[in-house]
Amino acid sequence: MTSKPISIPHKIIGVGVLWNAQQQILIDRRRPEGAMGGLWEFPGGKLEPGETVEECIKRELMEELGVEVEVGDRLITIEHDYSHLRVTLAVHHCHYLSGVPQPIECAEIRWVTLDEIEQYNFPAANVQIIAAIKDYK
Repeated sequence: MTSKPISIPHKIIGVGVLWNAQQQILIDRRRPEGAMGGLWEFPGGKLEPGETVEECIKRELMEELGVEVEVGDRLITIEHDYSHLRVTLAVHHCHYLSGVPQPIECAEIRWVTLDEIEQYNFPAANVQIIAAIKDYK
């Protein structure tokens, strides 16, 4: 008797690297009770049916942080397998337009410089985003 392979869910996630005028990047801390709770991440969320990556990022940053952004150039696309989930992270640079960033869907937010970002614990897939940001600069 052969067993059927277990299908791991796959999510496409739009991710925004949001810069301010001081060349800092906005990161948010995941709520402790959720998956990968307490880790820091770049804001974003799951792509909805019929939505472009750019629309997803714009919507998610408004819903999660209360800010309006202009979604800019693609920084990197990452395929990453966790034990429970496979993700495709579609990462774009974002330019702040309006609103006061607030932790609506996360535990806290911080503006950090590239020099400071290494002090924060991120999920494994985000390490590639940080490397891409440093290469871009």
